Amino acid sequence: MTSLAFSSSFSFLRNDAVGGITFRSPKVLSRNRKLKLKKSACRYATKTTSLGVEGARASAEVLEDQTMAKEARGGRVLRVGLICGGPSAERGISLNSARSVLDHIQGDDLLVRCYYIDRNLNAYAISSAQVYSNTPADFDFKLESLAQGFGSLSEFAEHLAANVDIVFPTIHGRFGEDGGIQEVLEKYNVPFVGTGSRACRQAFDKYHASLEMSKQGFITVPSFLLQGSEVNESELSNWFVTNKLDPNSGKVVVKPTRAGSSIGVTVAYGVIDSLKKAKGIILEGIDDRVVVELFLEGGSEFTAIVLDVGSGFDCHPVVLLPTEVELQFQGSVDVREKDAIFNYRRKYLPTQQVAYHTPPRFPIDVINSIREGASLLFQRLGLCDFARIDGWFLPSSTHVFSSSETKYGSTEWGTILFTDINLISGMEQTSFLFQQASKVGFSHSNILRTIIGHACSRFPNLASYNSVSSHLPGRSSGSKPTEALNKREGIREVFVIFGGDTSERQVSLMSGTNVWLNLQAFNDIEVTPCLLASSIDCSSGMDANITDPDSSSRVVWSLPYSLVLRHTTEEVLAACIEAIEPDRAAFTSHLRNQVVNDLVEGLKKHSWFTGFDIADELPMRHSINEWIKLAKENQATVFIAVHGGIGEDGTLQSLLEAEGVPYTGPGVMASKTCMDKVATSLALNHLADLGVLTINKDVRRKEDLLKTPIVDIWHELTSKLQCKTLCVKPARDGCSTGVARLCCAEDLTVYVKALEECLLRIPPNSFSRAHGMIEMPNPPPEILIFEPFVETDEILFSSQSTNKNADRLMWKGNSRWVEITVGVIGKCGSMHSLMPSVTVKESGDILSLEEKFQGGTGINLTPPPASIMSTEALDKCKQRIELIANALQLEGFSRIDAFVNVDNGEVLIIEVNTVPGMTPSTVLIHQALSEQPPMYPHQFFRKVLDLGSERFL
Repeated sequence: MTSLAFSSSFSFLRNDAVGGITFRSPKVLSRNRKLKLKKSACRYATKTTSLGVEGARASAEVLEDQTMAKEARGGRVLRVGLICGGPSAERGISLNSARSVLDHIQGDDLLVRCYYIDRNLNAYAISSAQVYSNTPADFDFKLESLAQGFGSLSEFAEHLAANVDIVFPTIHGRFGEDGGIQEVLEKYNVPFVGTGSRACRQAFDKYHASLEMSKQGFITVPSFLLQGSEVNESELSNWFVTNKLDPNSGKVVVKPTRAGSSIGVTVAYGVIDSLKKAKGIILEGIDDRVVVELFLEGGSEFTAIVLDVGSGFDCHPVVLLPTEVELQFQGSVDVREKDAIFNYRRKYLPTQQVAYHTPPRFPIDVINSIREGASLLFQRLGLCDFARIDGWFLPSSTHVFSSSETKYGSTEWGTILFTDINLISGMEQTSFLFQQASKVGFSHSNILRTIIGHACSRFPNLASYNSVSSHLPGRSSGSKPTEALNKREGIREVFVIFGGDTSERQVSLMSGTNVWLNLQAFNDIEVTPCLLASSIDCSSGMDANITDPDSSSRVVWSLPYSLVLRHTTEEVLAACIEAIEPDRAAFTSHLRNQVVNDLVEGLKKHSWFTGFDIADELPMRHSINEWIKLAKENQATVFIAVHGGIGEDGTLQSLLEAEGVPYTGPGVMASKTCMDKVATSLALNHLADLGVLTINKDVRRKEDLLKTPIVDIWHELTSKLQCKTLCVKPARDGCSTGVARLCCAEDLTVYVKALEECLLRIPPNSFSRAHGMIEMPNPPPEILIFEPFVETDEILFSSQSTNKNADRLMWKGNSRWVEITVGVIGKCGSMHSLMPSVTVKESGDILSLEEKFQGGTGINLTPPPASIMSTEALDKCKQRIELIANALQLEGFSRIDAFVNVDNGEVLIIEVNTVPGMTPSTVLIHQALSEQPPMYPHQFFRKVLDLGSERFL
């Protein structure tokens, strides 16, 4: 009987072995185990995706059949129960984590069953397709008909005990990290990954954890606990005085004791403000216990992943390379209290307000002390398998806490404090877990399977999964495929390019990263991630003589694995430059070797671990012309994931065509037309009689807006367009960038001022009507479009229902128009419409970039609920979408945003995106999964890639 094949993650040997553990090629990894992984996922998806409860129940039978079939072939199959959701505000992030885990662990040797806990702690068995939803709200309202429900948590636990071998919880915050789910699993003897319930309860409560850390000899931040209505103002005042804070203005941090990821964390000034903020947290229902802490001035925040590599219950924690979190303030807006902390938005959404440095820019002795202290803390708190520990480094020049000299954390360089214990670290594609793991040689799959392998070793009944190493074919050490060998084996090169100049460049990074990771599933292609540096970056840094704004002066970086896993393109570029800086590179290499040696000491005892699979490689810098010639020499296909700018206006496409390099998406002329919203409307005017409508537009130059009285402009626009409210958008920029609803002349004044001052964003609620953050193009657009704002009826969800089976979706339907977004895929002249999605705005009137592309935000209903749109109207809508795509000569794939009349399927076009968002939770993935048979992400992106390659043959 063979073991759980964790070692099947590793194949071709490299010649840089460390301590008996070898490094393996990550690209060869994708050609072996990941191919099997995705084929298995494909077979499972085809058989189990269903819209009904019976389908959800049948999925368990399909999985059981697969398990038996594989075991009959001589292999043990580990059944992993992946649980996501939960009652906290982090449930959307939980879904993101579950999606990432599912992508990277499932294979022939390991089958995943997906489960979901709603906000009321009801448990459901869901299909893997639902894990790719944008947010839980995408399917919450239809769970009764979509999934297999369990009558109680006890019934759920009994099901798990009978149907899975081990549970991997990815619930963040309450019920996931506070010991809730762990206690349920322990009661029914269900093995699980991570820390036990008792240690979770203690570590999750920030106040109790601080007390325990102090008891264990660590320096802690002075704090004061406020509980419910038990608020004693005089005691809090005394605490302020004791800690040398002004009771009227002393700066403190106020946060819930039992809420993760900075939820509810805020800054307060003085006793009165502290009590006000604490009461707000309590009244919002976040927590009834609130802690007030000193605000750590002048320090640097860090976070560190801890991995247990011991055997069984013999704890041997190793801390990976920590990450320094640097807040970057830009102007007076950014130094307000809400921007003075590493909050929830900064943790999970791309922003230039934060930069990460792995390893930290601290003295090496401080980094070693952080690693030593986090390891000790992991052990003393009784944690298991893995965790993330956050803290602060305060240089010697800053405040030193009394009596700290005798406790752990006091160094000659300053003070180290550990502040937060994260029992289930975020596992999104670019999370700290994967960033730090890749720095020391782990791919996504490798680190997750290592964590699962260690968890199995703690349960005697799972020992058989770890007894024998797998046997996969391999090459001799140091071999690397040559160009001739690639051709002989039929391996094609693929360059995935992302980044650019526009405000969508961070979305582009997420898109490119997702495409790159998914395409690694195939063993017949070699995928290289590439960053298109912004034109500003091209003329600075390494080549100060480059000043030509022409596209030929642009720079492209070919990236190694670890440098892709960043939150912003600026961070990727900085990491590239840092990686080739000799002193920094030597510093990082030294620390990396230290960590690797520590890991090897424990991992060499486990038969299922046979090597690291990410090499320590350097980025390569090219001019864009050099990069295109490189693509031509390697007969590569370019997968374009650059949103807006040269990625969508035909420029990049033209450069590639000039050299005969195949690429994905529409051609030059279609790209130019769709990038220009006015040209798009003109190209579709002739389809009016066929039910394709366009919105009246008025085009204005920015310079005219700046020199003409705003009141006059407002009167002219509303009179000409015959409307009371306007929608303004750049004429040639990507979706959602600079798009705003204007209800009065004062709103127009705010918008024009933002253009004049070159603001990067318009803060929430700057206009007369409530709205979210509006990202602005940089530089500001020279030409803007004004349109009548199209009113649609608000779609609401009810989280409570008196009838268990009642539809929780509420829509008045007065206007009969809803906003949709729909992907199209295929060859020029025969484009196919995917299933449209109804888009639901969480705040304001315009979908934000985050709501469109960032997992955990925004709501998409795929397919449109029957209570909103009939099947007949839906079919007519799809026909008209295909008509639009073919009229615009789209090919490959694109996304069309429109309003649709729910009665007759008439379409009112908004815009066409020729390089649509391809993030892990983008609506295109939901729509591809609605196809019959379903197309999972790796299949969808491969289809797009093949369409791009084939049309140039």
